[in-house]
Amino acid sequence: MTNLAKYAVSDHNSKGRLFFESAPQYRSQTQRDRDRVIHSGAFRRLEYKTQVFVNHEGDMFRTRLTHSIEVAQIGRSIARVMHLNEDLVEAICLAHDLGHTPFGHAGQDALNGCMKNFGGFEHNLQSLRVVDQLEERYAEFSGLNLTFEAREGILKHCSKSEARKLGELGERFIQRFQPSLEAQVADLADAIAYNNHDLDDGLRAGLIDMEPLREQALFAIHFEEVSKNWPSLSERRMIYETIRRMINYQVVDLVETSQENIEQLQPKTIDDIRQSGTLIKLSATGYSQHKALKKFLKDSLYRHYRVHRMSLKASKIIVSLFEVFMDDTRVLPKDVQYRIKSITSQSADSEGLQARMIADYIAGMTDRFAISEYEKLFNPLTLT
Repeated sequence: MTNLAKYAVSDHNSKGRLFFESAPQYRSQTQRDRDRVIHSGAFRRLEYKTQVFVNHEGDMFRTRLTHSIEVAQIGRSIARVMHLNEDLVEAICLAHDLGHTPFGHAGQDALNGCMKNFGGFEHNLQSLRVVDQLEERYAEFSGLNLTFEAREGILKHCSKSEARKLGELGERFIQRFQPSLEAQVADLADAIAYNNHDLDDGLRAGLIDMEPLREQALFAIHFEEVSKNWPSLSERRMIYETIRRMINYQVVDLVETSQENIEQLQPKTIDDIRQSGTLIKLSATGYSQHKALKKFLKDSLYRHYRVHRMSLKASKIIVSLFEVFMDDTRVLPKDVQYRIKSITSQSADSEGLQARMIADYIAGMTDRFAISEYEKLFNPLTLT
C-alpha cells in the first residue's frame, strides 16, 4: 500500500494479532485479513441469508452476501480517495455481518429472546465470535486470528458489561475512544448501502409506493432530475439511475465533510484519531436526509404486512429450533453434540454454555437450512 495518510492503519502501527504469525509474503497484514474473511465458511453462508427478503423469495433480491460486497465497494471507494487503508476497510465490510442469523433482524430478535437468560444475542458480538473462535480452519488457533484493527471495526457497538470481557478490544467502549478511520468508514458505508439497496429491493417487490417516496428529499431531488433529463425512460431504469445518484451524492458528501473534519483536527498519528470525536460523518443536511429515508423504510418496508408475516414465521422457526435443541441435544448433529458435551462437562455453568453453543449453531444456519431443519423436526410427513 502506497500513499497512505500518516494516521491511517498500516502494518507499522497495527496492534497485531492475538496469536503471533510471521509476516505474509507479497501481501500486507490487512490483505491477509480480507483474504481470510473471503475464504471463511461463514462468509460463504451469507449467500443464503436474508437481507430483507428471504432467500427463496426471488433471485433478484439482495442477500447478506451481496449486501456485504456492496458495502465493501462503497467503503473501498471512500478509503481510496481519503488515503486510508483500503484492504482493512474491505476486510471489515466483508466481515461485518458474519454473525447474522438466518432471516435477518427477525431471526436476531428471536434468538436474542431465546438467550435472554444466558447473556442475550447480538449479531455484532456474534460476528466477532465467529472470527475469534468459531471458524476452524487453521492448525495453530481457532478463529481467523485477524488483526486488532479488523476486529475493532467488526465490533461497531458494545455494552460496557460486554466490553469488560474483551480486554483491550473493549477498552474504547469504556474509555470512549474512537476506532480507526477505516472502521468509521466501514460503519457509514454499511448505512449508505443498507438504505439505498433496501429501497431498491422494496420498490422491486412492489412494497413501497412511489408517491410517499417522492416526498423524501434524498430520493426526490435525484428522481426529479432523472425524470427531467430522460422523460421517456422506463420507471425501472429511472429508479436504478436515481439510486445510483443517491449513493454517489452521499459518498461525495461524506468524503468532503470528513476531510474538513480531519483538516480541522490535523491528526498526526492513529492515536490522535482514537482520542478525537467521530470524524467520518455526513454533513448536517446529508445526515438529516439519510435519517429521514431510514425512518421511511422502517415504516413503509420493514413494517409492511408481507415482511411482518415472514418475520413471524422466522421467529417461530428460530424459537422452535432453540427450544427443541435445549430440551434434547440428541437431535443435534453428532459433531455438535460432541462439542457441547466436551465443553459443558467441564463447567459449572453447563446450561449457559449449552445455550450459547446452540445459539452459535442456529446463527450459523442459512435461511433454507433452518427451514429444512424445522420441517424435519416438526413435520411428521418429512423424513429426517
